[in-house]
This record gives sequence, C-alpha cells and structure tokens, in this order.
Amino acid sequence: MSEPAKILIEARDLTIGYGDRLILEQINFQVPRGEVFAILGPSGAGKSTLLKHLIGLHKPMQGDVLISGKSLVQAEGEERLRILQRFGVLYQGSALFGSLTAVENVRLPLDEFTDLPELAKDFIALSKLRLVGLEAAATKLPADLSGGMQKRAAIARAIVMDPCVLFLDEPSAGLDPITSAGLDALIRELARGLGITFVMVTHELPSIYAVADRVVVLDPKTRRIVAEGAPLWLREHATQPWVRQFLNREVT
Repeated sequence: MSEPAKILIEARDLTIGYGDRLILEQINFQVPRGEVFAILGPSGAGKSTLLKHLIGLHKPMQGDVLISGKSLVQAEGEERLRILQRFGVLYQGSALFGSLTAVENVRLPLDEFTDLPELAKDFIALSKLRLVGLEAAATKLPADLSGGMQKRAAIARAIVMDPCVLFLDEPSAGLDPITSAGLDALIRELARGLGITFVMVTHELPSIYAVADRVVVLDPKTRRIVAEGAPLWLREHATQPWVRQFLNREVT
C-alpha cells in the first residue's frame, strides 16, 4: 500500500483582510506534493489576496500558513528566508526586468541567494530556459518576447532555485487560447516530470479543467470555501447550485 502524499502547503484557520475590512475567514486546506491545486471564485472573492498571504506578502488577521510543516507567519530572519526559498512565484504581469535579457532575468535568484561560480549560474539559468522551451531566446530582452514567452521566462526564473512549490497568479492572463493551452501543457509537464507542486489563482476555466487536480471555490458572500474537489466532479455534483453554474459558465 502506497504511503499518503506529503503535505507541502497548509492554510490553517486563515482569516485575512485589510484594516477593518474582512475578506476571508476560517480558510482551511492542504496541498500534497505533486498536486496542481487551484483557487477559484467570482471577482472580488479574495483569490489574489489569499495568494498574497500564502506567499508571505501580508500577515493574516488570524491563522497560519505552513510550508513543509514550517510556519511562514511565525518565522523570522534566517528561518523565514529558508522557507521563502522553498517556493517560487509567477506574478500576473511576469515581472521581468526590461533591461535584462531572458537568461539574466532567470539568473537573478542565483545572484541574490547563492555563491555559485558565474559559469555555474549561467549553466543553471540556461537549463531552466531549456525546460520551458526558451533556450534560443536566452539573449533577448523582454520587449522582444511575446506574452507567452515572457510567462515562460518568468516560470524559468521561478524554478531556478529548484523550489518544491510554485505559486501562479493568473498565469494565462492576456494570452490567446493557443498560447494559453501551450502554457497549460508546460505546467502539466513540470508537475508530472519534475514533481513540482502548483498553487494557482485563475479565472480561466479551460486551464482549470486542463491542469488542476483539485480546486477550492471561494464565496464572497460567506467569505469561506464553499466547495472543494476535482473540478470536473464539482461541475456536475457540487451541492451549491451557483458553484455548478459558475463551473459551467452559466448566467445566474
């Protein structure tokens, strides 16, 4: 009998907001190693805000975020840095530096956090670009890359430190359907081939059905998770009618 998958990310009784404004409360979920996990919900449900708390950009009002069993909320100093280095982030706008080439952008975390020789940094950065199909564009500036290529370069940078978890904020935003499908295929390849765990926020349902193993659906009215499971199963069997309508893109 196989052992249960190791839990890499856990949101534990997470309550988040800004000032007196409560956005989400009592959020609980676990993400095991190797899973592609998606956070869904209508506009204003708090998806991106939840992601920002999961990666430590903001502290929650209550609760905790655990990465490989270590509290990101409570950690400080070197301990916090070690936790942060266990995951990578792809931001919605790719966040590439316009004055740096693709390979120089990918190298940045290595320059910041390692003492590796220059040749080793270049080798690692190029190998990550090769993984995402961009080795031939290594010396190009972001302005010379298409939107899809910029996303791929940003993914290469996010995985250059070999993280166990990759957080994606609207990875398909601004991409045409064909480019978006190519990015979905890359996410599947990285998840299955390298065992990277993905946590993604998106409103693109085709991408969800293509790549996500499991989703949670946020409800802006209750400020809680109202459904959790495989997206195709929830589309047909979610107990809340609006969740089924949302996953079927039906007008309510």
